[in-house]
Parts: sequence; structure tokens; C-alpha cells
Amino acid sequence: MPNKTLHISYSAISKELSDLKAMIEYSHSGSAENNFRILIANYLAGYDIIKLTSMKGFSARDRKFIKDSVRQKLIGLELVEESRTELVFQCLLNYNDLFLSWVIKNMYGLVRSMLEDSIKALRDYNVEIAEDVIQRDNDVDRFYFLSVRQLNAAIEDIELSEMIGIRHPQECLEYRLITKIIERIGDHAVRIAVNTQRMDSAVSSDNLIFKMAEFSINVFKSSIDSIAQEDLQTINKTVEEAKNVSQFGVSLESQKVGNTDNVEISMVLESLRRIAEYSGDIAEASINMNVKI
Repeated sequence: MPNKTLHISYSAISKELSDLKAMIEYSHSGSAENNFRILIANYLAGYDIIKLTSMKGFSARDRKFIKDSVRQKLIGLELVEESRTELVFQCLLNYNDLFLSWVIKNMYGLVRSMLEDSIKALRDYNVEIAEDVIQRDNDVDRFYFLSVRQLNAAIEDIELSEMIGIRHPQECLEYRLITKIIERIGDHAVRIAVNTQRMDSAVSSDNLIFKMAEFSINVFKSSIDSIAQEDLQTINKTVEEAKNVSQFGVSLESQKVGNTDNVEISMVLESLRRIAEYSGDIAEASINMNVKI
């Protein structure tokens, strides 16, 4: 193998025998959210069957929270058994149909649409669009958790690694960073939407913050394109572009251009600057993936 190890396949073992099972005792001393966080950790670790048990039984509220959260956040995890004291979930994912590049493409598409809509909401003072952006964050989280599960499994299984499109084990670390950054950019789209809801009126369309938004969204696209790019100098241009966009945001803030003394506008500008910086980090990760021993 590329890491100088000898790989012996055990693919002949039946899926039934190779299913990984986890048992979680529900803690009533903690919140439902805390318990769900532990369930997520087991999903990310690669368990195929996750059994959540409660000796005293689940309250109606906690049961609903867990079931709704699984449906909203964890792709492929389905409730297959349910009783007063047990909730059994099974992961029905087929990695053959889920290339990592497809997951990243969908994450990017979702986040870019959230950014564009949050800026439109800011320009038009459309709180309904802003609220829709906030709700879509769950979809981004679903793809992010899926990507982490895939990457964790790929580290352990070289055949799966090749199956989902990873060329070298080193790429797992960089892809883990990239997917987390995309998820963070989605969080900033939500922050822009939230700050839009806190404002009293629309922002003038000639405000320079919209130029900053255009620059940030464009460099985000360039950074995603750089993942498939092999020319290091071309990727470096994206890193430099990201730095220039970030510096443009700093200059707007320092000069108080575009009504940046307004708290909400200032926070939107900060989010746009962070998006540009995150985009530069994606491009740097792309450079790292192109240099191997």
C-alpha cells in the first residue's frame, strides 16, 4: 500500500457478521441534547447499529427530541425498533453510492445558496428568507457528520478509502479540515441571517458590504475548485485572493465605510471577512494534498 504496509482483505466476511453495534445508557441527569451528542459520537465512530436504552423509560419530550434530531442531523440512520425503554437505530448507508467529492459538492452548494440568500435578505430586509437560511443549517450539519463518518471509516479501511475517492491516506486529514471549514462557513451564513433579523430596515444596495459579499462568495467558490486542481501556483493565487478579500474587509471596518459603526452591519462584515479567510485555508489544504512523500 502507499504507506508501505501489506493489506489483507477480509471482504468475504458477511455484512451481518461485520455490523458494529453500540449500546448507550440514556443519562437522565443530563439533557436530551447531551445524550444526543453521545449518539452522534457513536455514529461518527462508524457504528452500524446504535441502541439507546433507559431503565426508567423515555419521557415523551426526550423521545421526540432524539427521534427528530436523528432525522434532521444524521444521514442514513433510521429508527428500526422502539419500545418504552429502547430506541434502536440502524445506519443504512451504502458507501458505494457516496463519493466524498459528492458530499463536499452538496455541502458547498447548500452553503453557497445560504450565503447568497442571507445577503439577499440583508439587501431586501426579508426576514422570511433569513429564517429559511437558518433552518437550512441542519442540512449542512447532516452532510458534515456524514463526511466525518466516511473519513473515520476510510482511515481504517483502505478499500473503502479508494471506494469513496481518496487517493492517499494523508488526504483524510485534509478532507476532514475542509469539510469542517465548509460547515463553519455555513455557520457564518446563519450569523448574517440572524443579524439581518435584528435590524430595523434594509441596507442600501450601494453599500460596500455587498461588494465585500461578492468577493467573499467568489473566493469561496475558487477555494472549492482548488480541491480538484493540481497546479500549485494556481491554487496559491486563490490563497492570495483570499488574503486580499480579507484585507478589503479590514479596510472597510477601519474606515467606517458602509455604516460599519452599526453593530449588526459590523458583525456581518466580520462574518464575510472570516469566510474569505476560511476559503484561504481550504486552498492551503488543497496544496497540502498535492504534496506527498
